[in-house]
Amino acid sequence: MQQFTEWTGYPHGSGPARSIELVTAELASNAVRHGSLAGRDFRLTLLLLPHGFRIEVTDTRPERLPPPVTAQPPEETSGRGLFLVEAYADGWGCTARDAYTKTVWAEMRFRTTGS
Repeated sequence: MQQFTEWTGYPHGSGPARSIELVTAELASNAVRHGSLAGRDFRLTLLLLPHGFRIEVTDTRPERLPPPVTAQPPEETSGRGLFLVEAYADGWGCTARDAYTKTVWAEMRFRTTGS
């Protein structure tokens, strides 16, 4: 995530960069898999906050809210994405502000590197 590296000074492959990449990938893949309608895309927004970083993914299925996070049985081959988001993020949630979109967000705290 070049933008994260530029904003924070953390190098590619560092722990914080890998955590941001994982959470971003999970939220984006959920938008593609569960939140898309034909002919519509999702929007990814990255925000540098005073205390960390916020990832927002907005899709076109406000009626499909994220399910509660529960551990999946070992034999299940999917359904662990939000479990990972919850494990890596300091906070996450979902906001549906209108009848056409919803935004799933995650915030992760870190210290700046001074770069």
